[in-house]
Amino acid sequence: MVRLNYIYGHDQVVAKFVSQLIPHSRDRGFGPNIVAIGIADEGRLIAGVVYHNYDPYAEVMELSGAALPGARWVTPETIRRCYQYPFLQVRCQMIMQRVPADDARQLRQLAALNYAFKTIPRMLGRDRDGVVCLLTYEAWAANKFCQRFKHHVEQKEAA
Repeated sequence: MVRLNYIYGHDQVVAKFVSQLIPHSRDRGFGPNIVAIGIADEGRLIAGVVYHNYDPYAEVMELSGAALPGARWVTPETIRRCYQYPFLQVRCQMIMQRVPADDARQLRQLAALNYAFKTIPRMLGRDRDGVVCLLTYEAWAANKFCQRFKHHVEQKEAA
């Protein structure tokens, strides 16, 4: 069984790690106003999720994530933490991700979470099409993982 540790409060370290794994953000990073969650296995950072480009008026933020090749990090607990932050803590009505159009594996995973897709030619460069992946709060709450694990239900702490 995979025992993961979740790292908070080291936003810039995690963001740099994630940006180095994503070709279209490697050179520029995510900027100063970010929040990140690091995922570690046996004390080694193996994955991370960065929340950036937050628009409080529209209640929309962008999510970028990446992991070391072969890392096993997508668990129900990881999914819960990754999506409860924008939807339940920040109260976003929608999140978005930019994904290369040829990344069939990631697009399949996002489809399972109820993301909607908009393909944009040349979004990631002159010769690289991209897909804007959009997930509304309602689509997230209706996905099979939320329905099974109740991730969309705020947990009340015991008194």
